[in-house]
Amino acid sequence: MFGGLAFLVGGNMAVCVSGQGGLMVRVPAEETEALIAREHVEPMVMAGRETRGWIRVATEGLTTTRQLRAWVDRGTRHAASLPAK
Repeated sequence: MFGGLAFLVGGNMAVCVSGQGGLMVRVPAEETEALIAREHVEPMVMAGRETRGWIRVATEGLTTTRQLRAWVDRGTRHAASLPAK
């Protein structure tokens, strides 16, 4: 679907290693605007449209284990909060 390696929690996609580089992270839609204000974070765009509830974190924002873990934890927590598929 996203052209990369995806990780699911309860059948819900949590994070995806992007084929274009970086990481796509599932987040609560209401947090999208605040998160894209961070360095190395941008909205995820598919078919020319911004996808609320998903963000893209550039490779430069994932250079340490701590940075990667924080984004993976955020995505898995949100996916786990959704009804299982």
